[in-house]
Amino acid sequence: MIGDYHVHTNFSTDSRTPLNEMIEKGIELGLERICITDHMDYLYPEEGEFIFDPAVYWDTLEHAKTNYAGRINVLTGVELGLRNEADLKDRVKQYYDKITTQYDFDFVIGSTHALDYQDPYNRKYWERKTKEEGMLEYFQSIIDNTKIYDCFLVYGHLDYIVRYIKEEVKDYRSLDYQDLLDEALHTLIAKGKGIELNTAGWKYGLSFAHPKPELLKRYRELGGEIITLGSDAHEPRHLAYDFARTGELLKSCGFDYITVFEKKIPKFIKL
Repeated sequence: MIGDYHVHTNFSTDSRTPLNEMIEKGIELGLERICITDHMDYLYPEEGEFIFDPAVYWDTLEHAKTNYAGRINVLTGVELGLRNEADLKDRVKQYYDKITTQYDFDFVIGSTHALDYQDPYNRKYWERKTKEEGMLEYFQSIIDNTKIYDCFLVYGHLDYIVRYIKEEVKDYRSLDYQDLLDEALHTLIAKGKGIELNTAGWKYGLSFAHPKPELLKRYRELGGEIITLGSDAHEPRHLAYDFARTGELLKSCGFDYITVFEKKIPKFIKL
């Protein structure tokens, strides 16, 4: 297998997995490369959560690159939690621009994990809004974030929110939100950004990976070419989760290549 480009270790608040255990699992699975993309969610709604010391993170991963050279290509990535709230977005943008300039990450994911001062994972997000309002607000945040931020290379799990809504709408139709999603996709493509196929949807019991196939097809129809593959693993047992299913899925959506990054430079590998 080529590699997993969305992987978390215990630098992320929601993972207890030591870096070496995740890398060793990658070697066991026969991965050519593993890109560690721990959570950096600056100004996350819960103070002190989902943030780490960039200098320590960088040094640890640089050591791992050397230590595992010849066995697996360890890449240094990060998943940035983007925010669109009016009083936060400038501070968040400045912080992310600073660290992505200071540290030469191989790969940077931009994701919406929080909006309206809440993470949709938290039921408080849904207390003041209907399911439809929550979904619309989430997709609008993606539009806003694609326009605000330039520090990322690929937008992560475009329909992340469906993991946390009630069962009756988990099989939502992304085409119901096509105007919003098209605007986000047009902006990403115009700025040379990509999206990811995130297999965690299957892990969470959904009938689809993130995003749904019709959204993958739409991105390709609009001219999008950059697509990375990630498991969003927080434990070794989920690394490269269901990757065997991804090749045919991507081909059916119009893709001929998968994208990998090193030193932020994309390389297209034939499926």
